Amino acid sequence: MSAAAIDSETGSAVDVLVVGGGINGAGIARDLAGRGLSVLLCERDDLAQHTSSCSTKLIHGGLRYLEHFEFSLVRKALAEREVLLKSAPHIMWPLRFVLPHDETAKGARPVWMIRAGLFLYDNLARRELLAGSQTVNLRDHAVGAPLKKHLRKAFIYSDGWVDDARLVVLNAIDAEKHGATVLTRTACVSAKRDAELWHAKLQSKDGAMRSVTARALVNAAGPWAAQFLSEHVPKAKPKSLRLVKGSHIVVRKMFDHDHAYIFQNNDKRIIFAIPYERDFTLIGTTDVEYRGSIGEARIDASEIKYLCDQANGYFEHAITEADVVWSYCGVRPLLEDASDDPSAVTRDYLLELDTAQAPLLNIWGGKITTFRKLAEEAADLLAAPLHMTKGAWTKGALLPGGDLSAWIGAALRPDADFIRFVDAVVLQHPQLPRELINRLCRAYGSRVTEVLGNGQLGEEIAPGLFVAELNYLYTHEWARSADDVLWRRSKLGLHFESTAITAVSQWCGLHWHVQVNTKMTERVCN
Repeated sequence: MSAAAIDSETGSAVDVLVVGGGINGAGIARDLAGRGLSVLLCERDDLAQHTSSCSTKLIHGGLRYLEHFEFSLVRKALAEREVLLKSAPHIMWPLRFVLPHDETAKGARPVWMIRAGLFLYDNLARRELLAGSQTVNLRDHAVGAPLKKHLRKAFIYSDGWVDDARLVVLNAIDAEKHGATVLTRTACVSAKRDAELWHAKLQSKDGAMRSVTARALVNAAGPWAAQFLSEHVPKAKPKSLRLVKGSHIVVRKMFDHDHAYIFQNNDKRIIFAIPYERDFTLIGTTDVEYRGSIGEARIDASEIKYLCDQANGYFEHAITEADVVWSYCGVRPLLEDASDDPSAVTRDYLLELDTAQAPLLNIWGGKITTFRKLAEEAADLLAAPLHMTKGAWTKGALLPGGDLSAWIGAALRPDADFIRFVDAVVLQHPQLPRELINRLCRAYGSRVTEVLGNGQLGEEIAPGLFVAELNYLYTHEWARSADDVLWRRSKLGLHFESTAITAVSQWCGLHWHVQVNTKMTERVCN
C-alpha cells in the first residue's frame, strides 16, 4: 500500500498498533510485518523527526562503555555492527577512528588501559568486515597533520557510519513492503484496552480522526514513552527515564582524510569529530540532563562553547562559535540508574510486556546500533500472546536499496564496491552529472532507478534537486515538507543558500498542499 493511498481510510483493525516512528518503532513494525502480522505504525510528526535523526551517526559498539563494565551491551552492539553494515551498504559503511593519546593531559586514560580496551573491542564479537586496531605515530601519518604538534601517538580502530534518518525511513519502507500501514503526522490521542483488544483513536494534523482496534499495542514513543503510558494506561507505573540532551555542531571541513577522531577530555568524557557531508566536520556530543519540554530541546551557548573548546584541545586550527554553520540536538531516553554522570548512564534497553489485558509492550531506552536486535526481541515477546508462527527473519535480510551486488554481478563488502555501483548507474544515464548520480546512489541504493526513471528528472527546483526526486520522496518516503527533504531524507539544507531553501519550501507548499514547517531551516546559522 502506498503512502498516499491510506489517506482515504477511516478505520482499521490490525494485529499490532505501534506508536512512535523513530528507529525502534520503525524496526519493530518491520519485524512484525515480516512475520505475517497486520501492523499500523503511527507517528505524530515525521519519521525520525526527533531523537532518531539527532544521533552522532555512528554504528558502534561503544568503546567508552567498557570502562563502565557494560560488556554485554558492547558485545551485542559489536555483533550488530556487522549485521547492519551488510544490510544497507549505501547508507552505512566502515569508518576508522583515531584516538590520540595526550601524555600531558590531566587525568588522561593510561596507555595500558586504552590498549586493553581496544583488545576487548576487537575480540568481544566476531569481525568479518572491520579491520582491527593499531597504533600509529602521528608525526608520520596523515591523520596527525591537523592535530597539535605535541601529540605523538594515536590508536586507530574500526566502527561504522550511518545516515540515521534514512535508516528509519528504510525500515518504514520495508515494513510497508511487508504489508504494514505507516501513518505520519498522525498522533495516537486515545488508547484504551479490554481483555481482548486495544481501542485507539488517531488524529492527523488536519484534524481528521480514525478509530483503530488492535490485538496488541507497542509503546515506542522514545522520550515520550513514560508520558504516553501514564496518559493512556490506568494504574500503570512507567519506568523512570533519564532524559539526556545530546547536542552536535557542524563546521567547515577541518581535515582532508576519511578517518574520524575520538578525543578524550579532561572531564573524562569523549567527543567525536567526523567527516560529514563532504564539505563539513561533525563534532559531538554533549550529555546534559534535560527537564524541559521534550519537543522544544535546543542546543545552548554553553554546549557550543564546550564542543569548540574540547575540539580546540586537539586541533591545531581553533574554531569558535562563529564557525558553526549548523547545530542540532536530541533528547535520549535512558534507563534510570544511580550514576551522577549523564554520560555514564546505560545505553542498554528494557522491553516490558504487560498481558494483564490486551498485550502492551513498552520500549525503554535503546540506541541506533542495537535497534534491529531490540525489534527482534520485541517481536519474540509478542509471539506467544499473538500466536505467531513465523520466527526471526531480519538478521540476514537487506534493507530497501541495499542489494547493490545485482548491479555489478558480484558480492559486495560494505562500501568496497560502491564506486562500481555508481559506475554502472552512470553508464545507464550518461547525460546526468556523476556528482548527482553519486548522491542519489548514496541515498537510495538500488532503488535509485525508481528516482531516475528514464532520466527525465523534470524541473530543477534547487541545485541538484529535481521534481522527479521530490515526487519520489512524497510518494514512497512520506516526505510532506521542505524540512523532511532538506534535513532528514537528505542534508541538502547544509549545502543550499537561503534562496534555494526558500524555493524548495515554496514548491513543497504549493504542490504538497501542506503547511511548511521552517523550524529546522531557521537553525542554519551561516
